Amino acid sequence: MPSLGDLIAPRRLGTDFRWLLASSWTSNLGDGIALAAAPLLIASLTSSPLLVAAGAMMQFLPWLLFGLLAGAVADHHDRRRLVMLANGLRAVIVLALVVFLVSGQATVWLVLATAFLYGTAEVFADSAGSTLLPMLVKPADLGIGNARMQAGYLVANQLAGPPLGAFLFAVGSFWPFVLQAVCVSLAVLLISRIARTPVPEHPGAVPGTKAHAIREGLQWLRHNAPVRTLVIIILVFNITWAAPWGVLVLYATEHLGMGAVGYGALTAASALGGLVGIGSFGWLEKHVSFATLMRVCLSLEVLMHLGFALTTAPAVAFVIMFGFGVYAFVWGTISTTVRQRLVPMELQGRIASVNMVGVFGGLVIGQFIGGVLAQLFGLTAPWWFAFAGSAITLLLVWRSISHIAAAKPVIGNDAGEAGDRPSEPGEGGTPLFD
Repeated sequence: MPSLGDLIAPRRLGTDFRWLLASSWTSNLGDGIALAAAPLLIASLTSSPLLVAAGAMMQFLPWLLFGLLAGAVADHHDRRRLVMLANGLRAVIVLALVVFLVSGQATVWLVLATAFLYGTAEVFADSAGSTLLPMLVKPADLGIGNARMQAGYLVANQLAGPPLGAFLFAVGSFWPFVLQAVCVSLAVLLISRIARTPVPEHPGAVPGTKAHAIREGLQWLRHNAPVRTLVIIILVFNITWAAPWGVLVLYATEHLGMGAVGYGALTAASALGGLVGIGSFGWLEKHVSFATLMRVCLSLEVLMHLGFALTTAPAVAFVIMFGFGVYAFVWGTISTTVRQRLVPMELQGRIASVNMVGVFGGLVIGQFIGGVLAQLFGLTAPWWFAFAGSAITLLLVWRSISHIAAAKPVIGNDAGEAGDRPSEPGEGGTPLFD
């Protein structure tokens, strides 16, 4: 019978993967702590809704400003060292905030500046970190590897971190950030145990600026139809998803009458559903083609929006939200796996950064649209917009999914030789987005 360690991180994935997984889980715990503590800190320093909202904006603004640059940097330097350097900077930034909090000198503007600097360092850490898994495991194992990484995000960032951060903030405003700095520092130590990763080779490349490297990545994306389609789908579905999610707290408390506790339980339901989805991913990967899973996930997304638009019952909302968590994290695991299989190793950072810029760009656009629709037409209007937009998109990409599923993985992946032929449906396929 396999040990718990083998169940969490199968031995075939290697020791380096275990160090990467431990580092990712630890860093996610720190970020989960800040997920609750940072808004509480800002709210304790100001009553301005605009400044409180600005704190949330600091999560995605650095991606829009520096995402493409971070991807180019990751593709031309030692990615492990970049992660260590960026996470080290994150720890220093948080510790500086702790000093101001302990001395009583912290202001809301200082906290917002700290959030921006921390978010900027996080962009570079995540851009480089997202390229490590394909360098450490075989293409056939990317699915299970990504599932384990997603599980850590769910447990540490979404479930364990926020309650712990809120509790520590109640004890003292600086304590959650002390623990966050410890977690990020420990993540640096853990990832340092990975064997040195080689700087990606760029055969035939002409030395140039980072701007040239960014153009090179965008040109590759432009001429690769499967990955280009995934990026477009990511952008559109994040717009439709973010429109109602931006006003979810008002929808839950006012339209469904659930109150603050009910709203918190509603968001927790999606995380619990995500655990079920991630736990079942290994079985799904072996028995269902990625193309079928992609279509099912997209179809469920459409039906989820419709369900929320129609229901006024909190119990129904909980069921829908739990189901959303199940398919959304299956979807995220597949999309990451597909992108990593299809993108050449030397372009992993740039294409991943384009993907993330699409994610956060979609969130900005969608939240703006959702706010306007809710203001003009009521709290269910964003759900109807999301239903219509996702349904139309699904119809437009339905046939393209087959082409994405048939695309071949990268030949000669540095992590092994399993990428020299396309996977069969029972082996894990090749499709999706993030």
